[in-house]
Amino acid sequence: MATRRSIVHMDLDTFFVSCERLLDSRLNQKPILIGGTSERGVVASCSYEARRFGVRSGMSMKMAKERCPEAICIKGNTQTYTKFSRMVTEIVKEVSPVYEKTSIDEFYIDFTGMDRFFGIWTYASELRSRIIKETGLPISFGLSENKTVSKVATGEAKPNNQLHISYGLEKDFLAPLSVQKIPMVGPKTFQTLCSLGVKKIGTLQTLPLELVEQALGENGRSIWTKAQGIDKSAVEPYNERKSISNERTFHQDTIDVAKLSGILAAMAENLTFQLRRAGKLTGTVTVKIRYADFQTQTLQQQIAYTAADHELLPLVQELFKRLYQRRVLVRLIGLRFSSLVGGAHQLRLFDHQDLSYPALYKALDKIRERYGDRAVLRAIGLEARSIGHYNPFNGEPPILLANRST
Repeated sequence: MATRRSIVHMDLDTFFVSCERLLDSRLNQKPILIGGTSERGVVASCSYEARRFGVRSGMSMKMAKERCPEAICIKGNTQTYTKFSRMVTEIVKEVSPVYEKTSIDEFYIDFTGMDRFFGIWTYASELRSRIIKETGLPISFGLSENKTVSKVATGEAKPNNQLHISYGLEKDFLAPLSVQKIPMVGPKTFQTLCSLGVKKIGTLQTLPLELVEQALGENGRSIWTKAQGIDKSAVEPYNERKSISNERTFHQDTIDVAKLSGILAAMAENLTFQLRRAGKLTGTVTVKIRYADFQTQTLQQQIAYTAADHELLPLVQELFKRLYQRRVLVRLIGLRFSSLVGGAHQLRLFDHQDLSYPALYKALDKIRERYGDRAVLRAIGLEARSIGHYNPFNGEPPILLANRST
């Protein structure tokens, strides 16, 4: 008989708001909006007190203020949120055999087999209590046989609570809930299901798989299977060194600082696009140089999680200037983004009053998706063309984007 799995899903409650309340207790019990504070801003996070007025994340700040005029608006500080996220990660890492950090405030933990030594419910409860005690942050969790049911259970447990779905009761637990609770069911999928008369998971459970596949396409089977309380996906071990990188070895060693700087800029733009496309944020940036005598040097810096060009490109240039001190020929140059977590690149954009950045990146990424990774780039990247064999344009002239300061 196959071993029953024990999967815990943990999620920090209204994470940004909770961090702000730790810093200022006067915010407790008050409706809070965090995000761009200008008229064009968006809500990155909101308290439960604000949600009662119909406010939600992603809503325009203007509309949120109209719905909840008494709300306190805070621009937010991602350095603070990143610090608390890393504190929680260290606690989870210390006591968990296998864990997966899927975003700045969300974790899956596989405790399978530990019931031979500990009561898993008790062990998970003690972990939650320790996080609350050592960080001051409220956190909820769900425990079940698989990731999907545990994640839904966490949502039902919130705020600041915990819920255990026993083996064999997964399907019954899901049945009375809205189909919107199933991961992968977004607004369009929900509308399609509603057109079929399906609003509750229990109704979806009774439909033939073939009908669901016909209505929902390639995601139909996965959504139907999750509705049955079945999810075989594994908890993917999280590693702080998980990274994306790029490096170039030159046919002819170079000492041209402008061109080296240009190729790093082109690399940085390409890697940030890859981050956004994968729904990831980076927490560590590393620049690498190998000289003609094969001496290799690196310089890295931990940062607040981001996937924004206007934040990463200046940092990459700064690290390069600090690192390149020998003034001898360079054989190789490289760039790595590591400590990756899931999340949207808009995370740090509420640090800026100019909230045209989300629209800018959306437009740039759309062009790149259609015409290739390097179809559009900043002018500084043009300096990369004549170094060795590196050609960032794939044979086509790029659309140029003037350098834009923050």
